[in-house]
Amino acid sequence: MKSYAAVDLGASSGRVMVGRVGPDSLELTEAHRFPNRPVRTPEGLRWDILSLYAGVLDGLRAAGHVDSVGIDSWAVDYGLLDADGALLGNPVHYRDTRTQGVAEKVWATVPAADLYAATGLQYAPFNTLYQLVAAGSSAQLAHAKRLLLIPDLLTYWLTGEAGTELTNASTTQLIDPRTGDWSYDLAARLGIDLELFAPLRRPGDPAGLLRPGVLEETGLTGPVPVTTVGSHDTASAVAAVPAVDERFAYICTGTWSLVGLELTAPVLTEASRAANFTNELGLDGTVRYLRNIMGLWLLQECLREWGNADLGELLSAAAEVPALRSVVDAGDAAFLAPGRMPSRIADACRESGQPVPGSRAEITRCILDSLAVAHRRAVLQARELADHPVDVVHIVGGGARNALLCRLTADACGLPVVAGPPEAAALGNVLVQARSNGQVGDRTKMRQLLTRTQPLTRYEPQGTTAVWQAAEARLSGR
Repeated sequence: MKSYAAVDLGASSGRVMVGRVGPDSLELTEAHRFPNRPVRTPEGLRWDILSLYAGVLDGLRAAGHVDSVGIDSWAVDYGLLDADGALLGNPVHYRDTRTQGVAEKVWATVPAADLYAATGLQYAPFNTLYQLVAAGSSAQLAHAKRLLLIPDLLTYWLTGEAGTELTNASTTQLIDPRTGDWSYDLAARLGIDLELFAPLRRPGDPAGLLRPGVLEETGLTGPVPVTTVGSHDTASAVAAVPAVDERFAYICTGTWSLVGLELTAPVLTEASRAANFTNELGLDGTVRYLRNIMGLWLLQECLREWGNADLGELLSAAAEVPALRSVVDAGDAAFLAPGRMPSRIADACRESGQPVPGSRAEITRCILDSLAVAHRRAVLQARELADHPVDVVHIVGGGARNALLCRLTADACGLPVVAGPPEAAALGNVLVQARSNGQVGDRTKMRQLLTRTQPLTRYEPQGTTAVWQAAEARLSGR
């Protein structure tokens, strides 16, 4: 048995998980969990990166002896360093308003169709490309000598060595998914200096050793290597989808729902761009062909406004609410910003002429029905656009624990849903580390180990998909 520390940072919390891997065993335990609370400053919404780093150190101390460390986090955001390697300010949160209207300025130089042809990335207002254009005249960017994406920044603080992990770099909208390298022509047209980025790394590459100061701070005995993993948490989560063959779709659930397919090549057609599907890079040169949906963020924001509402009781009550009474577009950017989520959902229903959910249970059911409709639409469109058969849908991440959401998704898609593991990102992180240590084989072997060792729940579709098709048509005004 060997032990691996998986640092897994989400938009609302971070945790350090310890994975223990043997010839036919895979165990995961939580060493430390800590909040991730963005801070609204006079300049805008910022990540409290120092608090996150302190949480990582506390977690490594709690983990005890480990054979390796790997870090994954959310995508697109970054820190800027000066010539001495010092951070020039707290990283900007992707929900900050600085990118409003920036896309239109970019498209005036590089049309949206050209952007997609070069990078295969969906339009999202917070993509790193738009953030860099928004920051173009800032003093910070003018003084920066290095740009590190969030997991790469934390890795740099742990080891003193800088790199840019490829699966996360592919979310910047600056990577060509066909070559796995930077899109130099695109960056030049937009005046983005790619020299700011550290050299590219791939999952499994060594990322250095914990610095002596980190060993002293955590009580660990060196040398402790840091291993590059799929540092975009979705890349790690997809690596931990317990699929038995290639005929599957996945839904990585959490703050976002990332719905898509694992492919061997990108889909760069105009139809794919019009449907706003993205081509991000995954493990072993695979492509994560997916669409971003607002996800459980909608429910998280409602729960935050409702105070101490009991989620289990809320879901039980929501299960008794009539299905598909009201639905909203879970991909609508109108729900991106925090605050007033119950009122905004009610407003969206009112404006579309649907019954307005009044109780907490009705709002919760509206959210879950809406997510299931969005999941259905994304799975069916991805299957068609990529000409890729789908026999089963795998739900991984926190939403795998939500039996109502899983059941509704199976019904909406008309396909079996296999739920689990809920800690997919951490497990994918651990498995890449274990693979680099020679303990597991290729992706197929990794997934076989997951299937043998992790509890999974299967939901068979019930009823007809016609009611879900009608709800989808209602949203699109057909």
